[in-house]
Amino acid sequence: MSKKFIKKRSKKVGLSPGSMVYVGEPRAEKVSLWLVDYDQDNYLVKELPKVEEIAAYRDSPPVTWLSVVGLQDLSVLEKLGEIFHLHPLVLEDILNTDQRPKVEIFEDYIFIVLKKLSFSKDRQEINSEQISIILGSNYVITFQEGDPELFQPIKERIKNPKGRHRTHGADYLVYAIIDIIVDHYFLVLENLAEEIEILEEKAIEHRDSDFVRNVQLMKRELIYIRKSVWPVREMIGTLFRGDSALISDFIKPYLKDIYDHTIQIIDTIENFRDIITGILDVHLTRVSNRMNEIMKVLTIIATIFIPLTFLVGVYGMNFEYMPELKWRWGYPLLWLIMLSVFTGMIAFFKRKKWF
Repeated sequence: MSKKFIKKRSKKVGLSPGSMVYVGEPRAEKVSLWLVDYDQDNYLVKELPKVEEIAAYRDSPPVTWLSVVGLQDLSVLEKLGEIFHLHPLVLEDILNTDQRPKVEIFEDYIFIVLKKLSFSKDRQEINSEQISIILGSNYVITFQEGDPELFQPIKERIKNPKGRHRTHGADYLVYAIIDIIVDHYFLVLENLAEEIEILEEKAIEHRDSDFVRNVQLMKRELIYIRKSVWPVREMIGTLFRGDSALISDFIKPYLKDIYDHTIQIIDTIENFRDIITGILDVHLTRVSNRMNEIMKVLTIIATIFIPLTFLVGVYGMNFEYMPELKWRWGYPLLWLIMLSVFTGMIAFFKRKKWF
């Protein structure tokens, strides 16, 4: 079974709740901490060499964004938990990269888990990365395993002093982060649509010997993306219908827009699943029809040779008193009878349109 569906958690067996164990692929890169601190008039971007330095920016108005890239250094998360008073179970969920997308609302912050998806054309599969988000009153913390360029478009928009980011709070930044992750779902669906079109052509042309395997792989990828996207609808609904003071009324229409996007994505996934099922049905029908044609030809051949075999068998018994054995025209007459039987059966089959 694919590692995307089940990840190893053997290290967590027997540990108490809140134990910090990284469940993910080991990485050699060092954990990087990027700070984006901004308001309408000021903008600061810098890399923090030590996690303790974030404490000086925690209460700076109005928005502080800390981007944590890499989860393998547990001491970094422990220190962040102390600085921002994060619950141990939240830290445990951040390190458990096999989490289902969800939202948890605490008294002074909101914890959000999402799956960022991308499609690898070389390997013909969907890659996944867990994105964890902490939304506070004036700060946002994002945790990711890799891909430091994921949020670069947001950082570019924050640079613009006339942009919306500079005039709105941390909840608008979280909206932008969720929005860019959901946008990646559309990119994945576009790539899947191209692959499904190729499968449709192969189903009709019947050229690929690995066709069934490719169809099953596509079905598996659709199941995985559905597993990653379906909870997002519930999560977004909880955010814009909730009464948390951290989500302003101004942001709720934007969240409603993302909610609509997730419904569209889910509908598209369901349509793709129906198309894949139809493609497989077409393929199986073609294989069945081809097998029927082969069996029909073999049956016709066998049927033609049954009476011929009977005649040959009768005259191959070599009894001494068979009257035709020593008749001069016996052999040619037997051939004439067999040819007549053959021709008659062919004509009968054609008249019945059996071939």
